[in-house]
Amino acid sequence: MTDATIFAISLGITLLGLVISWGVYRRRGAGAGLRGAAWSLVPVAATLTGVTRFFLDLATFDAAKWAGAAVAALAVVLYLVSGVMISRRAGAPDRPAAGGPKERRAAGGRAPKEPRGAVEPARHDPEMAEIEEILRNRGIK
Repeated sequence: MTDATIFAISLGITLLGLVISWGVYRRRGAGAGLRGAAWSLVPVAATLTGVTRFFLDLATFDAAKWAGAAVAALAVVLYLVSGVMISRRAGAPDRPAAGGPKERRAAGGRAPKEPRGAVEPARHDPEMAEIEEILRNRGIK
């Protein structure tokens, strides 16, 4: 395939994507439309930088190229897995402090339940104390 053919195909895909992005902009707003326009420009950018030619050349069997593609795929997978591992570790709580939930467990192995809707007494806020008193007078705990 010649470079002119590749460019014409990628330009056609880009123009089609931009037309669709205009419709998305009208329906869903500027954010969605701009995101569509950004993705629509990728084919022309890939052609102008030579990435499209690389992938077309990759389609022909060459062991070194396929090995490079496999290493690149492995790198992407490892990067994604490490991101998941880091996000799980960041969200995990540290060890519980003394007097934490493990030490408060009852004999049955469960943490003691607190009553539903329990209202803690208001400290230093007279308005909250007044609201809590009204709730108690009406039988709401």
